[in-house]
Amino acid sequence: MRDGVVTEADTCRDFVTPRLVEAGWGTAPHAIGEQRSFTNGRIIVAGGKVRRGRQKRADYLLYYRRDYPLAVVEAKEVGLPAETGVQQAREYAEILGLQFAYATNGHRIIEIDYTTGTEHEVDRYAMPDELFARLTSAAHLPQDGAKHLLEPFNLVSGKVPRYYQRIAIQRVIEAILLGQKRILATLATGTGKTNVAFQVCWKLWNSRWNRTGEYRRPKILFLADRNILVDDPMAKMFAPFGDARHKISGGDTSQSRDMYFGIYQALTTANTDVFRQYRPDFFDLIIIDECHRGSSRDESAWRVVLDYFAPAVQLGMTATPLREESRDSYEYFGNPVYTYSLRQGIEDGFLAPYRVHRVITTVDAAGWRPSKDELDRFGREVPDDEYQTKDFERVVALRARTRAMARHLTDLLKGTDRFAKTLVFCVDQEHAAEMRQELINLNSDLVQQYPNYVCRVTADEGDIGLAHLADFQDVDKTTPVILTTSQLLTTGVNAEMVKNVVLARVVGSRSEFKQIIGRGTRLKVDYGKEYFNIIDFTGTATQHFADPDFDGDPAHIEVVTVNESGEQTSTTATEPDAPEESRYPMPEEQLGPGTGHVIGEPPPEPRKFYIDGGEVEVIGHLVYDLDTDGKKLQVVKYTDYSGRALRTLYPTREALQSKWANPDTRAEVLRELTERGISFEELASSSEQPDADPFDLLCHLAWNMPLRTRRQRAEAAKRQTQDLFAQYGDTAREILTLLLNRYVERGIIQFNALSELMKVQPFDSYGSPAEIATRHFGGVPAMREAVARLQTAIYQ
Repeated sequence: MRDGVVTEADTCRDFVTPRLVEAGWGTAPHAIGEQRSFTNGRIIVAGGKVRRGRQKRADYLLYYRRDYPLAVVEAKEVGLPAETGVQQAREYAEILGLQFAYATNGHRIIEIDYTTGTEHEVDRYAMPDELFARLTSAAHLPQDGAKHLLEPFNLVSGKVPRYYQRIAIQRVIEAILLGQKRILATLATGTGKTNVAFQVCWKLWNSRWNRTGEYRRPKILFLADRNILVDDPMAKMFAPFGDARHKISGGDTSQSRDMYFGIYQALTTANTDVFRQYRPDFFDLIIIDECHRGSSRDESAWRVVLDYFAPAVQLGMTATPLREESRDSYEYFGNPVYTYSLRQGIEDGFLAPYRVHRVITTVDAAGWRPSKDELDRFGREVPDDEYQTKDFERVVALRARTRAMARHLTDLLKGTDRFAKTLVFCVDQEHAAEMRQELINLNSDLVQQYPNYVCRVTADEGDIGLAHLADFQDVDKTTPVILTTSQLLTTGVNAEMVKNVVLARVVGSRSEFKQIIGRGTRLKVDYGKEYFNIIDFTGTATQHFADPDFDGDPAHIEVVTVNESGEQTSTTATEPDAPEESRYPMPEEQLGPGTGHVIGEPPPEPRKFYIDGGEVEVIGHLVYDLDTDGKKLQVVKYTDYSGRALRTLYPTREALQSKWANPDTRAEVLRELTERGISFEELASSSEQPDADPFDLLCHLAWNMPLRTRRQRAEAAKRQTQDLFAQYGDTAREILTLLLNRYVERGIIQFNALSELMKVQPFDSYGSPAEIATRHFGGVPAMREAVARLQTAIYQ
């Protein structure tokens, strides 16, 4: 109770919890989870500082078993109608994938039942067994299905499944129990697909589910197209399976284990179909990781594996099963039983936000045309044509362009962090080698001390390249810092510390683009990785982010242009056209046997023209942001963005002033501004107004109102509150004057934590906060009222 008013916490303690206990919740195994946060809060980058947005937190989650929540309860204080909590209860239930929700004010209870589509007031909370029976009946699950759904998670690794992972696991198992033979689950890169796969396998294996209904553990195959995608899960995530694990290879096709791992290339070698050594009905469940990459296509050479094991339940998992590029995934598996997008992962704070840097070179802006009778490195005449971005490194290789990219990247790292882990995606292995060489020469000072500062990791490097990759992934190893690659690292690489993803090639496929972006989305907050940069030399990012169907949002935008002298000047640029396929296609690429690495047949002669001379410079560096609707990328100044964002929240100055002047509602204003990336420090710096009051600065940017300094406002406030100063003694007047001085120095935000402010110099010399209030103001309420009036006067 606060100041005689019953709070929400009082309502929960005195009314809600006792009635939940009466209904049987809180008695093992039916737990009550109070104040459960289920998101981390979006990471907001503003003014060079990183903040967390608000977490989503449920007042109560009701668990039928430790890992199986059934309902959410949203409580409001006694003085409010129970209906006040209905919308939030619905929102949380839908996010959490729950079929039941309650809204209450302690006395009245409103039940929302998604299984029947009803909402009505009830006398009591439903009992655990009652809710579970309603759920299983509505889902038409078999009678023995409950034991598989309720099998506890394996938490040996310490990784408790997040809310969306729990939903994915539950949806997959429900689909299996309902007899669905092909299942698709879509989770963005970095959101833990492997953990979902492991928990699905563990629950089914430990509860002895199998296709035939016999009392035995199931036979499960984890299938992918690259060794790295099966070796790492087998050794780490699936370690609790112990000796039940086995990796299928040409010489070892053991049939006595339960948890199998394999790649297509090992199952379908040039000499024999290894997979035929197992009966077609041998496996109960097959999990196909990164299923969008070919196995589900009718014409795929690997499709025969899935067709052969048709009796098994087949679960496809991927981050990007886009319809136009992975139509076969949908046709084969059906629509996803659950989707968790990149956008949602960033919004929930589980994935890193990013900034998009569009860097433009002279030849990318205007194209390149050879001079008359120009010869390339091998003495061949270069065809007279206008070559564009899509042709570079495919038709013509401009060494000067690669050098310009490397120089700009080096300068960017020098200005930020030269040891920020960076992935550079090049056109092909040859281009990756040239990029590596240029970066080495430009960073020779560090390469002297760290020989592996820059490395190439492509199929050609084999085990050496994989060793470099392992070191790059190790958060405790300094080098390699920069990896150049072409196709090898586009997927299946978990490198949590990647802070820069560099696009030195056109990526026309949205599916592949999402995979590449996924290399940087993993968070590592304890190591300083809270967001990452996409450095785009080809216009790829701009094109894909402009697509309304793409679900990733860049976090911030500014404009920087570089002139010939390397100095930064303001500029604007038009959005580049969407990348096209080159008019001169590369030789057809294929997959190397047993490796899964993209390689190409060696051409009989150089397959592109190599130009070693000429000059290429960077002429533009733009950092993009979304418009207020979150749909379109545009170039915008930070001050313009802030003014526009403010007007969307508060249409008029008066609407903002009414909330800002009230200390109780100002915190809400500050939170809304922070969530939109608006920082007063950065605004003051960008507008060159360090002494302006934050309120005046906002009004100036949004409505072109005149600026006033904090000192001017403080002096006016003191004149307006002479009667307030007159009613207190000398010491109280000194304290109020000190508060005004502190406002002049640091701004109104300091008033938001009055009790903490009173504990520091010079206020602490007057005693503790309670002593100051009692001795000099006549009590805490009187001091709060005096300070509130002072704050209101500042903004009159």
